[in-house]
Amino acid sequence: MARECNERCGWFKMPEIKFTKLFINGRFVDSISGKSFETRDPRSGEVIATVAEGDKEDVDLAVKAARKAFDHGKWPRISGFERGRIMSMFADLIEEHLEELAILESLDAGKLHHLCKILDIPGSSNSLRYFAGAADKIHGQTLKCSGEFHGYTLKEPIGVVGLIIPWNFPSIMFHSKVAPALAAGCTMIVKPAEQTPLTALYYAHLAKEAGIPDGVLNVVTGFGPTAGAAISSHMDVDAISFTGSTEVGRLIMAAAAQSNLKPVSLELGGKSPLIIFDDADVEKAIEIAKRAVFFNKGEVCVAGSRVFVQEGIYDEFVKKAAESLKNWVVGDPFDPHVNQGPQVDKKQFERVLQYIESGKRDGATLLTGGKACGEKGYYIEPTIFTDVKEDMLIAKDEIFGPVMSLMKFKTIEEAIEKANNTIYGLAAGIVTNDLNIANTVSRSIRAGMIWINCYAAFDRNCPYGGYKMSGFGKDLGLQALDKYLHEKTVIVPLQGSPWL
Repeated sequence: MARECNERCGWFKMPEIKFTKLFINGRFVDSISGKSFETRDPRSGEVIATVAEGDKEDVDLAVKAARKAFDHGKWPRISGFERGRIMSMFADLIEEHLEELAILESLDAGKLHHLCKILDIPGSSNSLRYFAGAADKIHGQTLKCSGEFHGYTLKEPIGVVGLIIPWNFPSIMFHSKVAPALAAGCTMIVKPAEQTPLTALYYAHLAKEAGIPDGVLNVVTGFGPTAGAAISSHMDVDAISFTGSTEVGRLIMAAAAQSNLKPVSLELGGKSPLIIFDDADVEKAIEIAKRAVFFNKGEVCVAGSRVFVQEGIYDEFVKKAAESLKNWVVGDPFDPHVNQGPQVDKKQFERVLQYIESGKRDGATLLTGGKACGEKGYYIEPTIFTDVKEDMLIAKDEIFGPVMSLMKFKTIEEAIEKANNTIYGLAAGIVTNDLNIANTVSRSIRAGMIWINCYAAFDRNCPYGGYKMSGFGKDLGLQALDKYLHEKTVIVPLQGSPWL
């Protein structure tokens, strides 16, 4: 079967792992406790490097450095143009080190190396450039007051921000939060996921080299219940931006409320619908569905894992979907011929396999896949279930793996009802050649991002965020700046006012 795991090695030269310590106040330092943890290669489960494990005491130091840099440092006080110039230098350095960063990203997260080189790392530098261009265009408004007053607003950096990053897109998510925070004039503590800490530490080194002042960008590697919790509950952290699971989002929100009522932005889980109508080209619809579900081995927040197909083409879709995976190759992400790499770690690997077993137990029909593959590493076959019912776990829970649940529908109304039958509201996809259907359905689905005849097509100009239990606040687009800014109103009496 062509879906075999490719276990060939030697696709790249193993880089020297240069940065494994915490980055606080412009220096790489050991954790106060001296503790460390291992980051592992998901291709084999072998240790890549041992990384410093930060906890509350280290977070305190990082926050202290960020607080000083915000309250007394130059970053919030220099012109937006100058911040943008330094951010552009940061982007230049990322591009100069593209190959090494792409290797680290793929090695740590199991992501396809060739896509890291053309998407993840260039996307990171481009995010910096986008927000660098916005840094000197952050303006307030002049207000026409009803009385004898002149009013205007100022937009000011919110202060010290905590940025907690997921493991599925370590570089892209790092810069989707760091870039607007830098542009706004904030200082920050970044906690990358413990599964994928290596590129974040490399970016900290490049930020210093670019001229970002000490204390502005701090990186504390460690675990959620210790380092993440300390950031979320810290009285001197002014805002939090988190991307990750809904369960952890609840904890972060509670910690923020119980401390200093800091504002929180959350991009959380999803169980996004992809709705395919009878008038769609079946082959094209299958390609869209494969991208929606199997891209990045299903480790995508917006994954369109609930695929609803209208009854007129359902049988044809099922047959051709299975056939389309015959040449799908799961294997070493450094092999340019591979379509799908390993899940990020053993825990996620076992979680996905448990969901596959639950689908079988609940009575769904396994069309294709459904097994681990390879003698080592965390590889899982792309899996499609048919005869899925909406109350099954595979149709309700975010699996975060290469598992597609196929379901049939008759009418537009039924499709809308089924699509909205979820606690989540992150994204959705619609495949149709009928503009009226596309408009009706896109306006009826309660989700933050809708794709028509495409899927997972992101652009840094387009704001991204969810409805319902998928969170609130926007990453991407100029709206991403909002969560890093305070808006202040200033009112001045005019000549002739009784106040004068």
